[in-house]
Amino acid sequence: MSNPPEINHATRTEIESAVYRKMIEHLRKYPEVQNIDLMNLAYFCRNCLSKWYRSAAAEQGIDIDYDQARQIVYGMPYAEYKQRYSKEASPEQLAAFEEAEKKATE
Repeated sequence: MSNPPEINHATRTEIESAVYRKMIEHLRKYPEVQNIDLMNLAYFCRNCLSKWYRSAAAEQGIDIDYDQARQIVYGMPYAEYKQRYSKEASPEQLAAFEEAEKKATE
């Protein structure tokens, strides 16, 4: 297997931006995938993406609050998303979440 090609910073940023947009589109397409499931399997969820978005915006001097960032990631206000798609977590999911949350903050 060969090494990946050298990619200049601007092109890499464009590629990464396209990947991010595709990931957000994918998550919006499958709202039945609950945040707790994402967190338990991958140690991040839509809320994490919102926090990362807010942080990246701040690094660029753009003031976006958490709710605004969540609206960008969810494609609608979080309260509306939660009402439409969120389900009550099972005791097993909550127990797994406690462990996943520890790993997510490492």
